[in-house]
Amino acid sequence: MNMNYKITLVESEEGFAVWCNDLPGCVSQGETKEDAMENIRIAIREYLESIPIAQERFHTKVYQEEVLV
Repeated sequence: MNMNYKITLVESEEGFAVWCNDLPGCVSQGETKEDAMENIRIAIREYLESIPIAQERFHTKVYQEEVLV
């Protein structure tokens, strides 16, 4: 199942920093915008794959919900 996630890109002299607004700690970077975009896609996939592992290892539940502000 494909989902859309909002990301933030910040350009600097070194390239691009990028993070997923909806997934705390899910960050990456790239020399170009295209590199950064591909790297954050990989980071998001790996982040989401790690949730069940963390739940099992730490005997806890991880929830994601939307809140209207």
